[in-house]
Amino acid sequence: MKEGPDIARIATLIGDPARANMLTALMGGQALTATELAASAGVTLATTSAHLSKLEDGGLLIQRRQGRHRYFALADHAVATLLEDLAGLAATRGHLRHRPGPKDPALRQARICYDHLAGDYGVRILDSLMTRGAIIAFEDTLTLTDLGRQFVCDMGIDVEATPRRPLCRACLDWSERRSHLGGSLGKAIFAHMLAKGWAKRDPDSRAIRFTREGTRRFLALFPVENVDAA
Repeated sequence: MKEGPDIARIATLIGDPARANMLTALMGGQALTATELAASAGVTLATTSAHLSKLEDGGLLIQRRQGRHRYFALADHAVATLLEDLAGLAATRGHLRHRPGPKDPALRQARICYDHLAGDYGVRILDSLMTRGAIIAFEDTLTLTDLGRQFVCDMGIDVEATPRRPLCRACLDWSERRSHLGGSLGKAIFAHMLAKGWAKRDPDSRAIRFTREGTRRFLALFPVENVDAA
């Protein structure tokens, strides 16, 4: 028997379509009930319970209890990162599932990706910060410069208080096919926008809805010359 990490087990857990749908539903960062996950996967509650047990045993999910209710969430940030990377890889290889509907434009513009902003607005944040020299990229590594630290400090974000995880991370966006800003800085910027009331979550999807004033402030804070000029 070969030694080392058993990637086949993880791949098998994620590879089932129903389980993949459940995991994707949890990328919104919220804890969901088995009934809600059954609806997202399109399977019965009994089948969902069996899937959830496998995902929990495999270390991909955690279970939270509140009174008589049970909720399920992604085990940690590492699982969210893996799912995000797989979504980006699938998109670049042409493996897409098309779900037409009125919510699609909103999801493409701005959506939550576990704990940070994705979509066109998420890509815009990274583009803008790199254009102004706040973030520099070397191969696959993003680094916040001194100019960038001052910029986020002026926003009221303390980068030193961020959790023990990468500060800046380039996440391949499945809808834009370019990178958006993840990591603890991406999380902090997104939380800042919500706290300021610029945007709020759509209760029925992963879409993030910006107010008119929030849109104005967002575009002013993260300008992208070639886009804004057009």
